[in-house]
Amino acid sequence: MGAELLPLLKDFLYIVVILLATIILAQLAGRFFRRLIRKSSEDLHSDPTNYKFLRHAVVAIIYIVGIGLAIYTIPQLRTLAKSLLAGAGLLAVAVGFASQHALGNVISGLFIVIFKPFRVNDRIELRTYTGMVEDITLRHTVIRNYENRRIIIPNSIISDEIIVNSDFDEEKICKWIEVEISYESDLALAKRLIMERVLDHPLRIEGRTPEQIANDDPEVMVRVIRLGASGITLRAWAWAKNATDAFVMNSDLLEDLVLLLPSQGIEIPYPHHTIIQKTPPHATS
Repeated sequence: MGAELLPLLKDFLYIVVILLATIILAQLAGRFFRRLIRKSSEDLHSDPTNYKFLRHAVVAIIYIVGIGLAIYTIPQLRTLAKSLLAGAGLLAVAVGFASQHALGNVISGLFIVIFKPFRVNDRIELRTYTGMVEDITLRHTVIRNYENRRIIIPNSIISDEIIVNSDFDEEKICKWIEVEISYESDLALAKRLIMERVLDHPLRIEGRTPEQIANDDPEVMVRVIRLGASGITLRAWAWAKNATDAFVMNSDLLEDLVLLLPSQGIEIPYPHHTIIQKTPPHATS
């Protein structure tokens, strides 16, 4: 009885050793790539997208090879696998249909990594979603929105979307600061006050081209862009170094202007509705 159990025990030990080695190797590979990603991002200031995608691919390959070796170690499963290969044509077709989406996600992920329409740490907008790209895996892309929630989008879907990338090529952003004033307000004074507030904001940067600087164009342009039902809409073009600074600058300036303009006699209008109640012809006193 002991002699019969010895081969089974030996096979079991082989499987345990192979699986443990697979798990340890996968953990070491993952740790190595995480360290490489951190070093490339913080020290070298390079794009970590390739390293993150490669980490997922290497870990997946290690697990596939390790589990395959563990199965191949068992003689019974090896014999069963050989016998099933003869009739595996139908199964292969079924698996092929079932894995179309999975394979499409992997290929789309490779195209994203190669052509880089967006990268890890880029701020992007698509459909109704806005956030920062946190990871690109073999199957999906992870976006962290500004509520710190993760949006998981399959690679095959996101690769077909129209994406607004705030960090593509350069991070500098032109933010529109829009304020509506009444028709009775002093237009020239309102434009001057808006321009001064934008110029004084600490997050504003120089956005003019060398040609515009040589031509002595204004640092901040303020123009009338709309004549509405309630008032005149003014727009100032303010530049910031990235999307985060642009958001903060826009919020600060709107809060500042809504307090400043009325104190200078410039009205910020709001809709007024006049309600007329007519007495019905048949009404009697």
